[in-house]
Amino acid sequence: MTKFMKGFFSIFIALLMISEINSQNNNNRRDETGSAGSSPEFRKIENNAFKVGEKLTFDVKYGFVKAGIATMEVPRMKKISGRDVYQVTFQVASVPSFDWFYKVRDRYETYLDVDGLFPWRFEQHIREGGYSRDFSAFFDQRSGKAKTSKGEYNIPKYVNDIVSAFYLARTYDFAKMKPGSRVHLQNFYNDKVFPLDVVYHGTEQVKVDAGTFNCFIVEPLVKEGGLFKSEGNILIWLSNDNLKIPVKVKTKVIVGSIDAELTGYQGLAGKITSKR
Repeated sequence: MTKFMKGFFSIFIALLMISEINSQNNNNRRDETGSAGSSPEFRKIENNAFKVGEKLTFDVKYGFVKAGIATMEVPRMKKISGRDVYQVTFQVASVPSFDWFYKVRDRYETYLDVDGLFPWRFEQHIREGGYSRDFSAFFDQRSGKAKTSKGEYNIPKYVNDIVSAFYLARTYDFAKMKPGSRVHLQNFYNDKVFPLDVVYHGTEQVKVDAGTFNCFIVEPLVKEGGLFKSEGNILIWLSNDNLKIPVKVKTKVIVGSIDAELTGYQGLAGKITSKR
């Protein structure tokens, strides 16, 4: 894959992975009704950020050229391991005019516990040029094991996949963080738990096709051996309100920068108060 295309698709992975901010601080969060000696089986986290029916759409641009479209959606609820879960999907596709250069049809899917906002299952289906890859993992949160086609692996409690991490992070209050704060994270992929550091940079107002938004700015510091490597830094703008919608992603590459920008949204859990 060319350096351009690596940057093109790594911004979407970044969009999902970096938003795991502060998740390790929530491993010890419990149901407020619990007490010593009577703690519930799993944590409960209040979620006012998203609901079934939400759909977010993004354009991907290299300079002034529209190269692809991405969607993030919560289409329905299901049952896994006796628990109610959100089915969450994330899809990336190059536009027809770009297919001649590099055709992409990628799909990610996670099944996110409704009460605890941790994953039970993750799927990845990659179709990029002549390359294809299919990966799935079942997260047995009761036994602390990730079960894949390669075997079983130990995982920390409430470990995330790249999609569930993003939706969990949308429940956090970034306003309580100071610019320059760095968070050490964990994420399971393939057969390992990877570290990922994230820096919070403060707030900024940005304008995209979907409107003008006040946003939080975060930056992932990707280390060797993680899920992806980028040739340049990546910045992500999340709406400065209860919904924490990704508004813009920018990654610098050797020959410029690539942007993913919010173009549309529907089925939101509440009002976007950050929109100007």
